[in-house]
Amino acid sequence: MAKSTSAKVSWSTAPSAHDYPAAGSYLRLIADAGLVEVLVALLSQAPTVQQQAKDILRAARLPLLPADDPEVARDLKKVAKATPLSPVLLIRGDLGSGRPLQIADGYHRVCASYHLSEDTAIPCRVVSLPSISV
Repeated sequence: MAKSTSAKVSWSTAPSAHDYPAAGSYLRLIADAGLVEVLVALLSQAPTVQQQAKDILRAARLPLLPADDPEVARDLKKVAKATPLSPVLLIRGDLGSGRPLQIADGYHRVCASYHLSEDTAIPCRVVSLPSISV
């Protein structure tokens, strides 16, 4: 269960340059190289929007990682030091087909934010799968 704390998460205005290759590395496990290239390009151009931590986890159908997970703990330490976290990169799910949201990069940041408050607003870049196959 998420704790409500007074710690406020500081966010960067844009994803870090290394977030896009990290997203591509993950996406190559679930999509072909051509589609991954398109998705990463779309993510780099997408506007940043806000979504609550609880909604991201629910839409992705992912479990909340524990606060003592090494990467989650690292992000919680960054929050405590007021070091900005990078926005997360998301591929929109599809309600009709049952495809969940994909957290292409930032799962640990989402979990760390949730541990502070499930209502934490997280900056995200969200794109849909192209309607034409690549």
